[in-house]
Amino acid sequence: MQNIFLSIGSNIGDRLSFLRSALDGINDLPGTSVVKVSSVYETEPVGKKDQQDFLNIVAEVESGLSPEQLLEQLKSLEHVLGRKHSERWGPREIDIDILYADKIVIGVKDFNIPHAEASSRRFVLVPLAEIAADFRDPVLNLTVGELLTHCRDGSAVRKTELATNLQER
Repeated sequence: MQNIFLSIGSNIGDRLSFLRSALDGINDLPGTSVVKVSSVYETEPVGKKDQQDFLNIVAEVESGLSPEQLLEQLKSLEHVLGRKHSERWGPREIDIDILYADKIVIGVKDFNIPHAEASSRRFVLVPLAEIAADFRDPVLNLTVGELLTHCRDGSAVRKTELATNLQER
């Protein structure tokens, strides 16, 4: 079993419902279970600013799937939940990204672990720091807390009143 951190976000429709459905779907994946979930954060979009704010969480999961198998399953889950792939950084019903998988480092064309932008995005680092501040990035050799301290991303990340809804799973 590997410990894996996932970033999950939504900014279309019932955003909280999409997050809940994603967590339920992840729990239904073979050999995979959600261990811990951050609070829910409302975050301003990065890249393309003219869209609704996102709701974002980070989930820690345990999985017997390889990172490649898990990615395939997560992309299928996004499709089942209604994700329509459109423009880069555009609005989305659901987005599930693998941030870290234990101390594994993978760098291939369209698949990187750690996630290529995990260490530079506040919408990832703030919820990740809440549940795993001492986790060490295997490439940069810095803890999540240290990455957050040095993060230059000025995007707004606000803990919401929805904070306990997803933790009470």
